[in-house]
Amino acid sequence: MLKKIPVDQMRLGMHLQGMCGAWLDHPFWKSKFVLRDPEDLKKLRGSSVRECWIDVSKGLDVETSVAEVPDSSAGPSGLDAPAAIDADAAADVARASQIAPRTGVPMADEVRRATALCNASRAAVMSLFSEARMGRAIDTEKCAELVSEITESVWRNPAALVSLARLKTHDDYTYMHSVAVAALMVALSKQLGLDESQARLAAKAGLLHDMGKAMMPLEILNKPGKLTSEEFAIMKTHPGCGHELLLSGDGVDPAVLDVCLHHHEKVDGSGYPNQLRGEQISMLAKMGAVCDVYDAITSNRPYKQGWDPAESIARMAGWAKGHFDDAVFKAFVTSLGIYPTGSLVRLKSGLLAVVTQQNEASLIAPEVKVFFSTRQGLHVTPRLLNLADSKCTDQIIGRESNDAWKFTHLDELWAGEEALRKMGRKT
Repeated sequence: MLKKIPVDQMRLGMHLQGMCGAWLDHPFWKSKFVLRDPEDLKKLRGSSVRECWIDVSKGLDVETSVAEVPDSSAGPSGLDAPAAIDADAAADVARASQIAPRTGVPMADEVRRATALCNASRAAVMSLFSEARMGRAIDTEKCAELVSEITESVWRNPAALVSLARLKTHDDYTYMHSVAVAALMVALSKQLGLDESQARLAAKAGLLHDMGKAMMPLEILNKPGKLTSEEFAIMKTHPGCGHELLLSGDGVDPAVLDVCLHHHEKVDGSGYPNQLRGEQISMLAKMGAVCDVYDAITSNRPYKQGWDPAESIARMAGWAKGHFDDAVFKAFVTSLGIYPTGSLVRLKSGLLAVVTQQNEASLIAPEVKVFFSTRQGLHVTPRLLNLADSKCTDQIIGRESNDAWKFTHLDELWAGEEALRKMGRKT
Protein backbone atom coordinates (compact mmCIF):
# COMPACT_ATOMS: atom_id res chain seq x y z
CA MET A 1 0.00 0.00 0.00
CA LEU A 2 1.23 3.49 -0.83
CA LYS A 3 1.17 6.45 1.55
CA LYS A 4 2.20 10.06 1.02
CA ILE A 5 3.89 11.47 4.10
CA PRO A 6 5.92 14.58 5.04
CA VAL A 7 9.69 14.15 4.77
CA ASP A 8 10.14 14.70 8.51
CA GLN A 9 8.19 11.47 9.13
CA MET A 10 10.61 9.41 7.03
CA ARG A 11 12.71 6.93 9.01
CA LEU A 12 15.22 4.16 8.34
CA GLY A 13 13.60 0.94 7.15
CA MET A 14 10.94 2.67 5.06
CA HIS A 15 10.66 1.81 1.36
CA LEU A 16 10.90 5.05 -0.57
CA GLN A 17 8.61 4.72 -3.61
CA GLY A 18 8.71 8.26 -4.95
CA MET A 19 9.48 11.89 -4.13
CA CYS A 20 7.11 14.76 -4.83
CA GLY A 21 8.37 17.74 -6.80
CA ALA A 22 10.83 18.20 -9.67
CA TRP A 23 13.25 15.33 -10.22
CA LEU A 24 16.22 17.71 -10.35
CA ASP A 25 15.48 18.73 -6.75
CA HIS A 26 15.70 15.14 -5.54
CA PRO A 27 18.79 14.15 -3.53
CA PHE A 28 18.98 10.72 -5.23
CA TRP A 29 18.82 9.81 -8.91
CA LYS A 30 16.73 6.76 -8.05
CA SER A 31 13.59 6.82 -5.98
CA LYS A 32 12.64 3.20 -5.24
CA PHE A 33 14.71 1.71 -2.43
CA VAL A 34 14.67 0.96 1.29
CA LEU A 35 16.24 3.71 3.39
CA ARG A 36 19.04 2.02 5.33
CA ASP A 37 21.83 4.59 5.42
CA PRO A 38 21.51 7.44 7.96
CA GLU A 39 23.35 9.69 5.47
CA ASP A 40 20.62 9.07 2.88
CA LEU A 41 17.96 10.04 5.42
CA LYS A 42 19.94 13.19 6.26
CA LYS A 43 20.18 14.10 2.55
CA LEU A 44 16.45 13.59 2.07
CA ARG A 45 15.49 15.76 5.04
CA GLY A 46 17.94 18.45 3.96
CA SER A 47 16.64 18.60 0.39
CA SER A 48 13.87 20.80 -1.02
CA VAL A 49 11.58 17.76 -1.28
CA ARG A 50 8.75 18.18 1.23
CA GLU A 51 6.69 15.01 0.73
CA CYS A 52 7.42 11.41 -0.26
CA TRP A 53 5.53 8.28 -1.19
CA ILE A 54 6.33 5.13 0.78
CA ASP A 55 5.27 1.52 0.14
CA VAL A 56 4.38 -0.02 3.50
CA SER A 57 4.21 -3.50 1.94
CA LYS A 58 7.97 -3.32 1.28
CA GLY A 59 9.17 -1.40 4.33
CA LEU A 60 8.20 0.19 7.64
CA ASP A 61 5.05 2.24 8.07
CA VAL A 62 4.96 5.62 9.84
CA GLU A 63 5.08 5.41 13.61
CA THR A 64 1.69 4.83 15.20
CA SER A 65 1.77 8.14 17.04
CA VAL A 66 2.01 10.10 13.82
CA ALA A 67 0.20 7.76 11.47
CA GLU A 68 -2.33 9.42 9.23
CA VAL A 69 -5.21 8.09 7.22
CA PRO A 70 -3.94 7.70 3.63
CA ASP A 71 -5.21 10.42 1.30
CA SER A 72 -7.84 8.64 -0.80
CA SER A 73 -8.58 11.61 -3.01
CA ALA A 74 -5.27 12.01 -4.80
CA GLY A 75 -2.61 9.76 -6.30
CA PRO A 76 1.12 10.52 -6.53
CA SER A 77 0.52 13.32 -9.03
CA GLY A 78 -2.73 14.73 -7.72
CA LEU A 79 -4.86 12.41 -9.88
CA ASP A 80 -7.88 10.66 -8.45
CA ALA A 81 -6.73 7.24 -7.24
CA PRO A 82 -7.54 4.75 -4.48
CA ALA A 83 -5.43 4.88 -1.34
CA ALA A 84 -4.26 1.31 -1.60
CA ILE A 85 -3.07 0.36 -5.07
CA ASP A 86 -0.32 -1.71 -6.61
CA ALA A 87 3.04 0.10 -6.31
CA ASP A 88 4.03 -0.31 -9.95
CA ALA A 89 0.58 0.80 -11.13
CA ALA A 90 0.84 3.90 -8.95
CA ALA A 91 4.25 4.67 -10.40
CA ASP A 92 2.79 4.37 -13.89
CA VAL A 93 0.01 6.82 -12.99
CA ALA A 94 2.58 9.26 -11.64
CA ARG A 95 4.77 9.12 -14.74
CA ALA A 96 1.80 9.29 -17.12
CA SER A 97 0.75 12.64 -15.67
CA GLN A 98 4.19 14.22 -15.68
CA ILE A 99 4.27 15.20 -19.34
CA ALA A 100 2.00 17.79 -20.88
CA PRO A 101 2.34 18.91 -24.49
CA ARG A 102 4.03 22.19 -23.58
CA THR A 103 5.77 23.92 -26.47
CA GLY A 104 7.26 27.27 -27.22
CA VAL A 105 9.68 27.49 -24.27
CA PRO A 106 12.51 29.84 -25.30
CA MET A 107 15.78 28.12 -26.14
CA ALA A 108 17.78 30.04 -23.54
CA ASP A 109 15.34 29.08 -20.76
CA GLU A 110 15.37 25.39 -21.64
CA VAL A 111 19.16 25.35 -22.06
CA ARG A 112 19.52 26.33 -18.40
CA ARG A 113 17.27 23.48 -17.30
CA ALA A 114 18.76 21.01 -19.77
CA THR A 115 22.29 21.77 -18.55
CA ALA A 116 21.39 20.63 -15.05
CA LEU A 117 19.58 17.61 -16.49
CA CYS A 118 22.64 16.61 -18.54
CA ASN A 119 24.84 16.62 -15.45
CA ALA A 120 22.32 14.64 -13.40
CA SER A 121 21.83 12.19 -16.27
CA ARG A 122 25.55 11.56 -16.58
CA ALA A 123 25.75 10.42 -12.94
CA ALA A 124 22.65 8.24 -13.30
CA VAL A 125 23.85 6.42 -16.43
CA MET A 126 27.33 5.96 -14.96
CA SER A 127 25.67 4.25 -11.99
CA LEU A 128 23.67 1.94 -14.29
CA PHE A 129 26.82 0.93 -16.18
CA SER A 130 28.73 0.41 -12.94
CA GLU A 131 26.04 -1.91 -11.59
CA ALA A 132 26.06 -3.87 -14.84
CA ARG A 133 29.85 -4.29 -14.75
CA MET A 134 29.57 -5.63 -11.21
CA GLY A 135 27.21 -8.32 -12.47
CA ARG A 136 24.06 -6.92 -10.94
CA ALA A 137 20.70 -7.23 -12.69
CA ILE A 138 19.52 -3.93 -14.17
CA ASP A 139 16.42 -2.51 -12.54
CA THR A 140 15.05 -0.45 -15.42
CA GLU A 141 12.44 1.17 -13.18
CA LYS A 142 15.26 3.07 -11.48
CA CYS A 143 15.58 5.26 -14.56
CA ALA A 144 11.85 6.00 -14.86
CA GLU A 145 12.08 9.52 -13.46
CA LEU A 146 15.15 10.30 -15.52
CA VAL A 147 13.26 9.16 -18.62
CA SER A 148 10.34 11.42 -17.72
CA GLU A 149 12.61 14.44 -17.19
CA ILE A 150 14.32 13.87 -20.55
CA THR A 151 10.97 13.48 -22.30
CA GLU A 152 9.47 16.57 -20.71
CA SER A 153 12.51 18.72 -21.56
CA VAL A 154 12.43 17.72 -25.22
CA TRP A 155 8.64 18.19 -25.30
CA ARG A 156 9.11 21.79 -24.13
CA ASN A 157 11.92 22.59 -26.58
CA PRO A 158 13.33 19.81 -28.80
CA ALA A 159 16.64 21.53 -29.55
CA ALA A 160 18.01 22.33 -26.07
CA LEU A 161 18.77 18.92 -24.55
CA VAL A 162 19.44 17.31 -27.94
CA SER A 163 22.08 19.93 -28.74
CA LEU A 164 23.64 20.06 -25.27
CA ALA A 165 23.99 16.28 -25.04
CA ARG A 166 26.04 16.42 -28.24
CA LEU A 167 28.72 18.44 -26.40
CA LYS A 168 30.02 15.43 -24.52
CA THR A 169 33.72 14.97 -23.76
CA HIS A 170 35.79 11.96 -24.84
CA ASP A 171 35.58 10.45 -21.36
CA ASP A 172 31.81 10.94 -21.14
CA TYR A 173 30.95 9.51 -24.54
CA THR A 174 29.69 6.08 -23.49
CA TYR A 175 27.36 7.55 -20.85
CA MET A 176 26.19 10.74 -22.52
CA HIS A 177 25.63 8.93 -25.81
CA SER A 178 22.78 7.10 -24.06
CA VAL A 179 21.28 10.39 -22.85
CA ALA A 180 21.64 12.00 -26.28
CA VAL A 181 19.95 9.09 -28.06
CA ALA A 182 17.11 9.17 -25.53
CA ALA A 183 16.57 12.87 -26.25
CA LEU A 184 16.76 12.36 -30.01
CA MET A 185 14.22 9.55 -29.77
CA VAL A 186 11.75 11.88 -28.05
CA ALA A 187 12.22 14.61 -30.66
CA LEU A 188 11.69 12.05 -33.43
CA SER A 189 8.64 10.60 -31.64
CA LYS A 190 7.10 14.05 -31.46
CA GLN A 191 7.70 14.61 -35.16
CA LEU A 192 6.14 11.23 -36.01
CA GLY A 193 3.01 12.18 -34.09
CA LEU A 194 3.44 9.71 -31.22
CA ASP A 195 1.82 10.57 -27.91
CA GLU A 196 3.62 11.29 -24.65
CA SER A 197 3.52 7.73 -23.33
CA GLN A 198 4.96 6.41 -26.59
CA ALA A 199 7.63 9.14 -26.51
CA ARG A 200 8.55 8.10 -22.97
CA LEU A 201 8.93 4.49 -24.08
CA ALA A 202 11.14 5.64 -26.96
CA ALA A 203 13.25 7.65 -24.51
CA LYS A 204 13.66 4.63 -22.25
CA ALA A 205 14.70 2.49 -25.21
CA GLY A 206 17.23 5.15 -26.22
CA LEU A 207 18.63 5.44 -22.71
CA LEU A 208 19.16 1.68 -22.41
CA HIS A 209 20.01 0.80 -26.03
CA ASP A 210 23.77 0.56 -25.45
CA MET A 211 23.83 -1.18 -22.06
CA GLY A 212 25.72 -4.04 -23.71
CA LYS A 213 28.78 -1.80 -23.89
CA ALA A 214 29.05 -2.23 -20.12
CA MET A 215 30.12 -5.80 -20.88
CA MET A 216 32.77 -4.86 -23.45
CA PRO A 217 36.49 -4.94 -22.54
CA LEU A 218 37.48 -1.41 -21.46
CA GLU A 219 40.67 -1.51 -23.52
CA ILE A 220 38.50 -1.90 -26.64
CA LEU A 221 35.68 0.41 -25.55
CA ASN A 222 38.09 3.24 -24.74
CA LYS A 223 40.69 2.59 -27.44
CA PRO A 224 41.99 5.95 -28.79
CA GLY A 225 42.21 4.72 -32.36
CA LYS A 226 40.53 2.64 -35.02
CA LEU A 227 39.50 -0.87 -33.98
CA THR A 228 41.06 -3.90 -35.60
CA SER A 229 38.73 -6.36 -37.33
CA GLU A 230 39.02 -8.67 -34.31
CA GLU A 231 38.18 -5.85 -31.89
CA PHE A 232 35.25 -4.73 -34.04
CA ALA A 233 33.92 -8.29 -34.05
CA ILE A 234 33.91 -8.17 -30.24
CA MET A 235 32.16 -4.79 -30.22
CA LYS A 236 29.48 -6.15 -32.56
CA THR A 237 28.41 -8.47 -29.75
CA HIS A 238 27.24 -5.56 -27.58
CA PRO A 239 23.58 -5.60 -28.77
CA GLY A 240 23.24 -9.25 -27.78
CA CYS A 241 25.05 -8.67 -24.48
CA GLY A 242 22.78 -5.75 -23.69
CA HIS A 243 19.69 -7.77 -24.56
CA GLU A 244 20.75 -10.54 -22.15
CA LEU A 245 21.63 -7.98 -19.47
CA LEU A 246 18.21 -6.32 -19.65
CA LEU A 247 16.47 -9.71 -19.69
CA SER A 248 18.12 -10.48 -16.35
CA GLY A 249 16.06 -7.68 -14.78
CA ASP A 250 12.35 -7.64 -14.11
CA GLY A 251 9.55 -6.39 -16.31
CA VAL A 252 11.54 -4.89 -19.17
CA ASP A 253 9.25 -3.72 -21.95
CA PRO A 254 9.65 -5.86 -25.10
CA ALA A 255 10.05 -2.67 -27.17
CA VAL A 256 13.08 -1.65 -25.09
CA LEU A 257 14.61 -5.10 -25.55
CA ASP A 258 13.98 -4.90 -29.28
CA VAL A 259 15.76 -1.55 -29.69
CA CYS A 260 18.68 -2.78 -27.61
CA LEU A 261 19.11 -5.85 -29.83
CA HIS A 262 18.33 -4.33 -33.24
CA HIS A 263 19.51 -0.68 -33.31
CA HIS A 264 22.39 -1.68 -35.63
CA GLU A 265 20.18 -3.37 -38.22
CA LYS A 266 19.90 -1.72 -41.66
CA VAL A 267 16.93 -1.77 -43.99
CA ASP A 268 19.00 -3.40 -46.78
CA GLY A 269 19.83 -6.36 -44.51
CA SER A 270 23.52 -5.53 -44.07
CA GLY A 271 23.28 -4.69 -40.37
CA TYR A 272 23.80 -6.84 -37.28
CA PRO A 273 23.26 -9.01 -35.32
CA ASN A 274 20.43 -10.68 -37.31
CA GLN A 275 20.72 -9.07 -40.76
CA LEU A 276 17.06 -8.03 -40.62
CA ARG A 277 15.73 -6.04 -43.53
CA GLY A 278 12.84 -3.70 -44.27
CA GLU A 279 9.65 -4.47 -42.39
CA GLN A 280 11.40 -7.11 -40.29
CA ILE A 281 12.77 -4.20 -38.27
CA SER A 282 10.36 -2.54 -35.85
CA MET A 283 9.56 1.16 -36.12
CA LEU A 284 11.20 1.86 -32.75
CA ALA A 285 14.38 0.02 -33.78
CA LYS A 286 14.46 2.01 -37.05
CA MET A 287 14.20 5.18 -34.98
CA GLY A 288 16.98 3.97 -32.70
CA ALA A 289 19.24 3.30 -35.67
CA VAL A 290 18.95 6.87 -36.97
CA CYS A 291 19.38 8.49 -33.55
CA ASP A 292 22.34 6.27 -32.63
CA VAL A 293 24.24 7.07 -35.83
CA TYR A 294 23.59 10.82 -35.69
CA ASP A 295 24.88 11.19 -32.16
CA ALA A 296 27.89 8.97 -32.87
CA ILE A 297 29.07 10.95 -35.89
CA THR A 298 28.47 14.39 -34.34
CA SER A 299 30.35 13.52 -31.12
CA ASN A 300 34.06 13.98 -30.49
CA ARG A 301 35.69 10.58 -29.98
CA PRO A 302 39.20 9.65 -28.85
CA TYR A 303 40.15 8.87 -32.45
CA LYS A 304 38.25 11.57 -34.39
CA GLN A 305 36.50 14.92 -34.13
CA GLY A 306 32.74 14.90 -34.54
CA TRP A 307 31.23 16.22 -37.74
CA ASP A 308 29.23 19.44 -37.85
CA PRO A 309 25.48 18.76 -37.32
CA ALA A 310 24.50 19.98 -40.80
CA GLU A 311 27.35 18.03 -42.40
CA SER A 312 26.20 14.93 -40.54
CA ILE A 313 22.63 15.28 -41.82
CA ALA A 314 23.97 15.65 -45.37
CA ARG A 315 26.17 12.55 -45.08
CA MET A 316 23.39 10.49 -43.54
CA ALA A 317 21.14 11.48 -46.44
CA GLY A 318 23.67 9.83 -48.74
CA TRP A 319 23.40 6.58 -46.80
CA ALA A 320 19.65 6.70 -46.28
CA LYS A 321 18.53 4.34 -49.04
CA GLY A 322 20.31 1.27 -47.72
CA HIS A 323 20.87 2.23 -44.12
CA PHE A 324 17.76 3.95 -42.79
CA ASP A 325 14.02 3.75 -43.31
CA ASP A 326 13.07 6.63 -45.64
CA ALA A 327 10.05 7.84 -43.69
CA VAL A 328 11.86 7.69 -40.37
CA PHE A 329 14.90 9.52 -41.72
CA LYS A 330 12.79 12.29 -43.28
CA ALA A 331 10.96 12.78 -39.99
CA PHE A 332 14.30 12.84 -38.19
CA VAL A 333 15.63 15.61 -40.45
CA THR A 334 12.42 17.57 -39.91
CA SER A 335 12.73 17.18 -36.13
CA LEU A 336 16.28 18.58 -36.09
CA GLY A 337 16.19 20.86 -39.13
CA ILE A 338 18.33 20.73 -42.26
CA TYR A 339 20.70 22.97 -40.34
CA PRO A 340 20.47 21.68 -36.74
CA THR A 341 21.24 23.92 -33.79
CA GLY A 342 24.99 24.46 -33.57
CA SER A 343 25.58 24.23 -37.34
CA LEU A 344 28.04 26.64 -38.98
CA VAL A 345 26.50 28.25 -42.07
CA ARG A 346 27.37 30.88 -44.69
CA LEU A 347 24.86 33.58 -45.55
CA LYS A 348 24.29 35.34 -48.89
CA SER A 349 25.75 38.50 -47.32
CA GLY A 350 29.10 36.78 -46.79
CA LEU A 351 28.57 36.52 -43.04
CA LEU A 352 29.19 33.29 -41.16
CA ALA A 353 26.69 32.32 -38.48
CA VAL A 354 25.82 29.59 -36.01
CA VAL A 355 22.28 28.21 -35.95
CA THR A 356 20.72 28.99 -32.57
CA GLN A 357 17.10 27.85 -32.99
CA GLN A 358 14.78 26.29 -35.54
CA ASN A 359 11.79 27.98 -37.15
CA GLU A 360 8.87 25.58 -37.41
CA ALA A 361 7.59 27.39 -40.48
CA SER A 362 10.74 26.80 -42.54
CA LEU A 363 13.53 24.23 -42.32
CA ILE A 364 15.82 26.42 -44.40
CA ALA A 365 15.32 29.64 -42.44
CA PRO A 366 16.34 29.08 -38.81
CA GLU A 367 17.37 31.73 -36.29
CA VAL A 368 21.14 32.28 -36.46
CA LYS A 369 23.81 34.29 -34.70
CA VAL A 370 26.18 36.03 -37.12
CA PHE A 371 29.75 36.59 -35.90
CA PHE A 372 32.23 36.72 -38.80
CA SER A 373 32.54 38.56 -42.14
CA THR A 374 34.22 36.54 -44.89
CA ARG A 375 34.46 39.66 -47.05
CA GLN A 376 36.44 41.57 -44.44
CA GLY A 377 38.07 38.53 -42.86
CA LEU A 378 37.13 39.88 -39.43
CA HIS A 379 34.93 38.97 -36.48
CA VAL A 380 31.85 41.16 -36.12
CA THR A 381 29.77 41.84 -33.03
CA PRO A 382 27.55 38.74 -32.62
CA ARG A 383 23.88 39.41 -33.27
CA LEU A 384 20.78 37.27 -33.73
CA LEU A 385 19.08 37.13 -37.10
CA ASN A 386 15.72 35.49 -37.75
CA LEU A 387 15.98 34.34 -41.34
CA ALA A 388 12.24 33.60 -41.44
CA ASP A 389 11.37 37.24 -40.70
CA SER A 390 9.72 38.89 -43.70
CA LYS A 391 11.97 41.92 -43.21
CA CYS A 392 15.16 39.83 -43.36
CA THR A 393 16.90 39.94 -46.75
CA ASP A 394 19.67 37.46 -45.92
CA GLN A 395 19.55 33.70 -46.36
CA ILE A 396 21.67 30.57 -45.97
CA ILE A 397 23.57 29.63 -49.11
CA GLY A 398 25.44 26.65 -47.67
CA ARG A 399 26.92 24.90 -44.68
CA GLU A 400 30.54 25.42 -43.65
CA SER A 401 33.04 23.01 -42.15
CA ASN A 402 34.89 24.30 -39.12
CA ASP A 403 37.84 22.12 -40.11
CA ALA A 404 38.85 24.99 -42.39
CA TRP A 405 38.04 27.89 -40.05
CA LYS A 406 39.15 26.46 -36.68
CA PHE A 407 36.74 28.63 -34.67
CA THR A 408 36.94 27.69 -30.98
CA HIS A 409 33.82 29.44 -29.70
CA LEU A 410 30.99 28.09 -31.88
CA ASP A 411 29.28 26.20 -29.07
CA GLU A 412 29.49 29.24 -26.80
CA LEU A 413 27.65 31.31 -29.41
CA TRP A 414 24.49 29.20 -29.25
CA ALA A 415 24.65 27.54 -25.82
CA GLY A 416 26.20 30.36 -23.80
CA GLU A 417 29.32 30.47 -21.67
CA GLU A 418 27.55 29.50 -18.45
CA ALA A 419 26.05 26.31 -19.93
CA LEU A 420 29.42 25.19 -21.30
CA ARG A 421 31.12 25.86 -17.97
CA LYS A 422 28.52 23.79 -16.12
CA MET A 423 28.92 21.03 -18.71
CA GLY A 424 32.67 20.98 -18.04
CA ARG A 425 33.46 22.34 -21.48
CA LYS A 426 34.69 25.78 -20.41
CA THR A 427 36.48 27.10 -17.32
